[in-house]
Amino acid sequence: MFTIGVFNAKVYTNKQLNNHYKNQIVLDESASKIITFKIREVLKPSRYYDKYLIRVLQVDSFMVFGKVLLNVEKNTSNELLTVDDIITVKTPFKAIQSPLNPNQFNYKSYLKRNYVFHQLHVKTSQLFLISKKKHTVLGYAARIREHIQNKLKTTSFGDDEFAIIEALFLGQRQNVSNNLYQTYSKAGVIHILAVSGLHVGIILLLLNTLFQPLNHIKNGRYIKTLLIVIILWGFAIIAGLSASVVRAVTMFSIIALVMHLKRITNVYNTLAISMLLLLIINPNFLFDVGFQLSYLAVISIVLFQPILFKLYHPTYLIDRFLWNILTVSIAAQIGVLPLSIFYFHQFPGLFFISNMIIIPFLGIILALGITVIFFASINALPNSLLIAYRYIIKALNQIVKWISSHEQFIWDNIPFDIVEVLFSYLIISVGIYIIHNKSFRNILLGLIVVIMMQLYLIYNTHLRQTHELIIFHKTKHTLIGIRNNSSLIIHHNLHDSILKKENTIVNYSRETGLNRIHYDGIKNVYKINEDLLLVIDSLGIYQGTSFKPTHILLRNSPKINLERLIDSFHPKVIISDGSNYKTYQTRWEATCKAQNTLFHKTTKKGYIVLKF
Repeated sequence: MFTIGVFNAKVYTNKQLNNHYKNQIVLDESASKIITFKIREVLKPSRYYDKYLIRVLQVDSFMVFGKVLLNVEKNTSNELLTVDDIITVKTPFKAIQSPLNPNQFNYKSYLKRNYVFHQLHVKTSQLFLISKKKHTVLGYAARIREHIQNKLKTTSFGDDEFAIIEALFLGQRQNVSNNLYQTYSKAGVIHILAVSGLHVGIILLLLNTLFQPLNHIKNGRYIKTLLIVIILWGFAIIAGLSASVVRAVTMFSIIALVMHLKRITNVYNTLAISMLLLLIINPNFLFDVGFQLSYLAVISIVLFQPILFKLYHPTYLIDRFLWNILTVSIAAQIGVLPLSIFYFHQFPGLFFISNMIIIPFLGIILALGITVIFFASINALPNSLLIAYRYIIKALNQIVKWISSHEQFIWDNIPFDIVEVLFSYLIISVGIYIIHNKSFRNILLGLIVVIMMQLYLIYNTHLRQTHELIIFHKTKHTLIGIRNNSSLIIHHNLHDSILKKENTIVNYSRETGLNRIHYDGIKNVYKINEDLLLVIDSLGIYQGTSFKPTHILLRNSPKINLERLIDSFHPKVIISDGSNYKTYQTRWEATCKAQNTLFHKTTKKGYIVLKF
């Protein structure tokens, strides 16, 4: 199976790249191309751009293939593009920016795994619309979503309520504000905002109940199964066929077949079949965070929930119901916790409370939501149902907000690397083995694994020797860090209010396990072993310097004769950080090239590390 997987991944990659535009034409960022493309997916907009994933159809006179990120500059007259729109524009292909600071999310690498290698930056006035006809499944699904959205917009839903409905039923999170997203994340119920296994599983149960009468007619069981699978995939199409939706619907379609055909099966086999089908369709799903977390959650529930449930024997029905939800939540967390902390560096301590409050009512929320959408689509939505559902969604947001407000139960910025993830899953695996095979030898094995992880943590935190000076990239500011093992001194010119929210420092300190951070002003000279870093600011004063620096940092756009500076000191490298004007940096870069001197521009190359 591993060999088949490697072969399939290679075939899939070749299929994606054989006719790819980057292999068919010569790309030059300074030369504009006439590009014809089709809108494939509408993405979450940024502050200044509406973003789309597009499929390139033609470049100049070449018929090509490939996906590209499209950025359309926002303005007051922007009319959003829709899926299947065919457009022509004249603009150059541009590279996607690599991370400019350490331990920053690598969006370039993420897009590359999905075979997106370039981006376009355009204004609305540059776009020439060729066709708005819908002729693909995704296009028709987008039209259905647009129809539903337009109908719901005429109702009295607030912005946050409307955004939650879009996320729950249409798989669209573009309108979910950052504050609302963070609120759900801190409460430990962020999975509610992504159409996933939880939603599809509840819909499967609702459909199973709705079509129960079909069991009493001839071949009714087969008709029921067929209807459920068709409706599930119809829901997946309307939700945009995102990775999480396709994954969930595939898994529950197989479960539906198993349930209604009354075949004796093993739940692990069912999960393996759905996983295999998805990876045959797209091997890159293996590297999708949602794919990893959802399957780990289901497997963990199957493994741990029966064990946890036996720890307490509830007497009453409501007691049994709540205990079941609690054990399912804890079991799921056991499986996803190491990977979740590795990716998100956060653990919501009140996840079990939010899940116990929300999950029991999620079925009602979904059932009523589907009813609201259906009646709104045919212009027959009763006002009483609209008001009731609006208050339900509003109450959901308020409950989540209240839970997330208890920040003392939210542990964030947790350092956790891939080695710790592997040790954690090794401990979980050994723990499962000990539960089913209790013996002194197995317990000893578990203790040895725990001690090995502790030794790694001690080495990583206290014994690893690291000394470095790092010049971060910060627009309009200067940020220099000096690290000595587990301590960090930040030299900066930021205001205190900005410094407290600076993600660059948070990301670096978290990933490197630093436990002591101090702040200081910017110095004129820094010593790095036998090397010296000279900092030249806006005053441009460096005459009279009695030493010869090996590195020079230019900050705050100093008005200097760089050629004379190079002749005076002959530095190894000249560094320009994000506080300098772009025109100055362009001129300095040209001068350094002419003088055969290395020039490092953080606006393009990102941070630079000097070891000592």
